[in-house]
Amino acid sequence: MSDLRNNDKIDARVEKLKAYNRAYRAGQPLIDDLAYDRLVEELRSWAPDHPFLHHVEAEDFGERRKVRHPRPMLSTEKAYDRRALGRWVDRVQKAADELGLTDIRYRVTPKLDGLAGRDDGTVLATRGNGRLGYDVSFAFERGVVPIGGRGHGLGEIVIARTPFEEGFSSHFDHPRNMAVGIISADVVNPDAQRALDQGIVHFVPYSQMEAWEGRGDELLANLDSIVEGLRNSVDYMLDGMVAAALGDRLRTHMGATSHHYRWQIAIKERGETAETIVERVVWQTGRTGNVTPVMEVSPTRISGATVRRVTAHHAGMIRDQHIGPGAKIRIIRSGEVIPKLEEVLRPSLNVQLPSACPSCGEALGWQNDFLRCVAHDTCPAQVVQGLRHWFRILETADWFGIKSLERIVAGGHHTLEAVYALQEADFLAMDFGPGQSKNFAEALATSRSTPVDDARFLAAFGIPDLGLGDSRNLLRQFPLESLGALTQERLVQVKGFGSVTSRRIVEGLQARWGTIEHMLGLGFTLERTVLDSEKSQVASPIAGMGIVFTGKMVSGDRKELEARARELGATVQSAVSKNTDLLVTGEKPGGSKLKKAEALGTRRLDEGAYLALLDGSVS
Repeated sequence: MSDLRNNDKIDARVEKLKAYNRAYRAGQPLIDDLAYDRLVEELRSWAPDHPFLHHVEAEDFGERRKVRHPRPMLSTEKAYDRRALGRWVDRVQKAADELGLTDIRYRVTPKLDGLAGRDDGTVLATRGNGRLGYDVSFAFERGVVPIGGRGHGLGEIVIARTPFEEGFSSHFDHPRNMAVGIISADVVNPDAQRALDQGIVHFVPYSQMEAWEGRGDELLANLDSIVEGLRNSVDYMLDGMVAAALGDRLRTHMGATSHHYRWQIAIKERGETAETIVERVVWQTGRTGNVTPVMEVSPTRISGATVRRVTAHHAGMIRDQHIGPGAKIRIIRSGEVIPKLEEVLRPSLNVQLPSACPSCGEALGWQNDFLRCVAHDTCPAQVVQGLRHWFRILETADWFGIKSLERIVAGGHHTLEAVYALQEADFLAMDFGPGQSKNFAEALATSRSTPVDDARFLAAFGIPDLGLGDSRNLLRQFPLESLGALTQERLVQVKGFGSVTSRRIVEGLQARWGTIEHMLGLGFTLERTVLDSEKSQVASPIAGMGIVFTGKMVSGDRKELEARARELGATVQSAVSKNTDLLVTGEKPGGSKLKKAEALGTRRLDEGAYLALLDGSVS
């Protein structure tokens, strides 16, 4: 290939990367992080000295006041395999040898996938171009929660992952999109405001996170277990891990390029890629009414599997990237069952978006980047998905998969009331086999007799804005049976429920109250949430306490211990703060939580002592 053609290829790649970067900084990414990194590394192989590779990709927050960082907020060098990480450790060791330093230590922390910032206690500033950032201190006034308090330096604005998946994934493609929108918008989107009201939008300083520390040889030898442990220590979306060499002298000696600090590196997972052709786009209606696309592609081998279907996220992606039959795409698979779209290599000339719901035929409307069907009670797909949501969240009845529920709904049984009225003979009449019919009937009976948390029972009804976490918060204030009379005015007074959220929840409760009352009348065995007003009366040594659990527990799953603590009247917290009364430590506890507890004088008990406390053996 001639130099001219090479230059054209390089220029085209740089322009594409700039466009991808602008979309990412605006909170509307067109490709995922791994895909972007792969394109950058490919550019590096073509033109290692290109200026694009040697500066921080800038972000733009319009007319916001700019502030200068006391030290540049640079990007991070990346290692995609153990060999690359080993070469970096060797470079660190060489620098240490030059200084005569011994016993070099390393610190590894999860790399959060959010909006990077720096909080000095007075000003919260975004990364900007690495040297000048934007003052977004108003974020705390909007409701962003500073984990560990203010003034802890570098961190990320992120959304807690579990609440996002439970209550917001149908409104936003990714938690980072919501975080960027909260900071960039003059008026916050109602759904984003709901997240702020719930206190799930956080500024997380890296200094306050759980971390691993040790020698370089320990890092390389135990990399998989270190990464796995840290990945499980946080409830946020991650973009790999960050390893940093410790020691001011060493860091000063190693210095930085114009792009990254040499004493720091990101540990990333490189997914396998392949190219294929889109044969058609299939549209599916989900529980909340979102109509989402899946690309059916020419069979392609990737990561040892033959791929025929690829996730396409939402209708906006199909529209904006011109995806349809004949489009040539690059896909990436990093352990996911269904691979993701990495890049559109050749757009389609035949892009078609549905105007009617593929399940019920009702007209569709747009909400953000999603096409939506609003016929919630009559759309077969939404009815099936709603029933599936009930059984999946309740977790006390097997056998009710999508295919079975589709047959049950096709048989005219559209509601929970109707499904729970079915007998073995009814299932036989729908052409289920004798054994399967018996299993269905027994499963329904089992779901009524098996103890289940009342918050899980409430969340299973699929009321908008009322996932498991919010159901638990709601039931701390109001008994389940009283919710039919709940008003927006009363709910909005509860911390975590804003005006828009309160209105939606109350409307949802009223619309579903007949079903809720009917299901309560079937005699489900509910484990009741302790009301905040009754906590002082609970005969429990931890009633009213704020408790944080850290490390691996041996007496049971950590979630089980947390659920038991809630039953006994405690408030389970995710991070140590001035409101934490007790830190319970298991095996390999998080270092940052230990340090924070020590600094605040928080009482600390290991798992055995904590269980003894519950038994009344210690006080």
